[in-house]
Amino acid sequence: MIKRLFILLLCVALVPRVTAAELPDLGDVASSELSPLVERRLGESIMREIRWQDPAYLDDPEVEGYVNRLGRRLVAAGPAPQQEFDFFVIRDATLNAFALPGGHIGVHSGLILAAESESELASVLGHEIAHVTQRHIAQLFGKQSQTSMVMLASLLVAILAARSNSQVSEAAIAAGQAGAIQSQLGYTRSFEREADRLGMQTLENAGFDVRGMPSFFERLQRASRLYENNAPSYLRTHPLTGERIADMENRVGQLRYRQVPDSSDFAFVRAKLRAANGAPLDAVREFESRVAKPGSDAAARYGLARALFRAGRLDDSARTLDEVRREVQSSPFVDMLAAELRLAARDPGGAVTILEAAGQRFPEHLALRYALIDALIEAGRAADAAPLARSALAGRNDDPRLWAFVARAEAARGKLTAQHRAQAEVYVLRGSLPAAIEQLEIARRAGDGDFYDLSAVDARMRELKAEERERRREER
Repeated sequence: MIKRLFILLLCVALVPRVTAAELPDLGDVASSELSPLVERRLGESIMREIRWQDPAYLDDPEVEGYVNRLGRRLVAAGPAPQQEFDFFVIRDATLNAFALPGGHIGVHSGLILAAESESELASVLGHEIAHVTQRHIAQLFGKQSQTSMVMLASLLVAILAARSNSQVSEAAIAAGQAGAIQSQLGYTRSFEREADRLGMQTLENAGFDVRGMPSFFERLQRASRLYENNAPSYLRTHPLTGERIADMENRVGQLRYRQVPDSSDFAFVRAKLRAANGAPLDAVREFESRVAKPGSDAAARYGLARALFRAGRLDDSARTLDEVRREVQSSPFVDMLAAELRLAARDPGGAVTILEAAGQRFPEHLALRYALIDALIEAGRAADAAPLARSALAGRNDDPRLWAFVARAEAARGKLTAQHRAQAEVYVLRGSLPAAIEQLEIARRAGDGDFYDLSAVDARMRELKAEERERRREER
């Protein structure tokens, strides 16, 4: 994966530079070699590799949905509420989070589990959001020569590789001739202070407890002393000093005290992640121990139900989930697990009933909509699933999960032209234009499309072929 990613980043890095006269007025950032357009394309390229090639990417709409809801709440309260952001989760026990070009922010599952409150988790996201809105990646390399773009590509690869293989990371740095700027692997202290200040302001504006910021970073600093000759991943790219922590504490002291309870979603997400760790039987034993303790909460019982489900003990899982239902009036996480239990029991109709009711209570919960479309297809109701997926695409045309559901539903209905048209869009979003064009050619020959269908296929094929020709010219 790393070799492919390096080559891809190298291609993006060598895009002809844009002169300052062609850039919008960005103050100090206007002189950056890394234009907003190139920054966005670089981020999109990295994300395609992470989503489709990195096995550590956590393809869980429920967990990803929670992190995006939390992140967007912070973005709305920040200095650039209109800027687009995308939040995702990496399955990794280390404490780390990182911002990529173009507004993509990754969070390790280990960091979510290490946060002792939702405000602590929000403080890290707020800090990363500030790095993006202030365009620190662009500024960090903006005063370098044109070759800094190549160095940036290799350094980004190195940062991603470092979480699992330090030797690969070092090789990536060497390949990019980055030895002269290894000191810039992390953000500068001035950038960190600026991200601290703006992140704390965003945290306050969004209604979180600002004390979560210094408390979490202080705990990270203490944890660094427990590592042999190494610090937590987050501290390697975000240099932390006692001065920064003292500055955070001084700022907190000037703000009014606010006690903020965690959302139930925060507890359920952590329980779900923990239930997925290790061997299924070990997860069951861990949650049985948690539930046995005095004062255990609904999230612990939900975690036990999840662990039992993972261990194949469906009846025990259902009984435990019933206990959670009696304690929690309504939760999309509980409804989702209840539907999964129905599907596992080969009762897709029961799953549809649960998910339709849950969708009425939580209309903005995208993971429930995904699950409902899947359950409808499993229940033999593809004729209902296809329009539901297409209606969801109205506001999310770049969602590969929805396009894949459309392709599945149309295939179940025997609509071959529609199936391959939808599958083509999946390949477009995966960055594979030749495969997308091939799907459109299959759709053209399927024989069940009318004049309007075939006209749309031809128009889309012309667009993609032109885009593929342009991409090949750029790679020469």
